[in-house]
Amino acid sequence: MMTGRIFTCDHRVFDLPEPVAWTVVHTGTVPCDSYSMTVPYRPDMAETLRKAAGFAVIRSGETMLRGIVDEYTVDFGSGGLTATVLGRGYAARLLDNESRPVTYQGATLAEIVRCHVTPYGITCAETADVRASSVYTVAAGSSQWKALEGFCRTYGGFSPRFARDGKLLAAPRRTGTHLRVGEGDAVLSCTLREDHYGVLTEVLVIDKTRSAAYSVCNEDMIAKGGQCRRVVYTPGQSTWDAMRYTGEYQIAQSRAEEKTVTLRLPGVFRAFPDDVVDLDLGRMGLSGRFRVEEAENVFSADAGASATLTMKEME
Repeated sequence: MMTGRIFTCDHRVFDLPEPVAWTVVHTGTVPCDSYSMTVPYRPDMAETLRKAAGFAVIRSGETMLRGIVDEYTVDFGSGGLTATVLGRGYAARLLDNESRPVTYQGATLAEIVRCHVTPYGITCAETADVRASSVYTVAAGSSQWKALEGFCRTYGGFSPRFARDGKLLAAPRRTGTHLRVGEGDAVLSCTLREDHYGVLTEVLVIDKTRSAAYSVCNEDMIAKGGQCRRVVYTPGQSTWDAMRYTGEYQIAQSRAEEKTVTLRLPGVFRAFPDDVVDLDLGRMGLSGRFRVEEAENVFSADAGASATLTMKEME
């Protein structure tokens, strides 16, 4: 059984009626987890919807997603009178809030979490033991998420994530459960996409203040004949660690969409981000081990339930 639970701004809890349709998308990072839920509307829901601030998607007593409420609608149509609640996971709290410019000397990840995460009502379930080897600067206009993610990537080599219960995991990601999908399994659809457009071959990072430059190359794409260079300017007093990170991050981001497999299966919550799928679909010439990056779960009374997994091949 699926339940949508609203937490109001005046600290009341309200369970919605059984939904007629819902969507839950798990990414664990940015772009945020998201949800929408449509339920039969009752007049006593009006005040609760106006004050809705937080939301939890609960399935058979287990929290599948915890987030904020961005929007609600009340609709009348062929399906009768319904209400729909939409929102994002807790990463939205950090994306929506801007940091002031600040420079840290020898900061720890625990200090970054305390300054940029905790004030926004987010609990940290895991914090890696990471310390900056030099100055870490949060530039003007940076979101709290960028302040956190930049530190984790520069000095820890990982990106922070959120658990389904809304708690921050500021530590290297772990491999989740394994799912095997082969020729004999029910597959609603599968798409293999390989796109070289926009994959960078070189990033030249320049610190104009120090007249320093650092070049990072994507040798794999260069070997394929690719030519796509970017020049990035960093704030003054950038360290070599920060400049290297900037170049490697830009290349990694450009490669992220190079090869993608989208797999649609019957049922919901078949897998979550960081789970591993061993895929063997000989008719497509597709086999290998893939990591789930995004899991979209959809249900409607008319179409039933399905899970769409967006996956990247594991190196």
